[in-house]
Amino acid sequence: MEGLKEFVEYGVIGLLLGLSFWAIGVAVERWLFYRRVDVRQFPTLDLCEVMLTKRLVVIGTVAANAPYIGLLGTVLGIMLTFHTMGTSGALAVSSIMIGLSLALKATAVGLLVAIPCVVLNNVLRRRVSELLAQYRAQHGS
Repeated sequence: MEGLKEFVEYGVIGLLLGLSFWAIGVAVERWLFYRRVDVRQFPTLDLCEVMLTKRLVVIGTVAANAPYIGLLGTVLGIMLTFHTMGTSGALAVSSIMIGLSLALKATAVGLLVAIPCVVLNNVLRRRVSELLAQYRAQHGS
């Protein structure tokens, strides 16, 4: 069961941190692109929309799934705690608290990843809407 503890500690939380870096990287790239894009360069509205929404699905996917990955870590941490309690035969408060804190740490990291991703996704999608409105105004469609 020590392997399960290591999996929760490094696997789940490491995955969440990796996903957050990926989402932030995409968000920064998209924001820099939106700052310098000129919607007049696109010949059609469809191409404009495709180029503006490129890779935004990454941020939305991370935002939607990070809480579930954190929840997986929580469930595994609680299972580990119950297993430790069952095999030791003693109800030591310290071992229970350590196991539950590990479980709750995974939930907290999942939420800390998801919340900024939701905000970033909303901000970037709002900017896409503004740029598409600008395209429509300039092209009369």
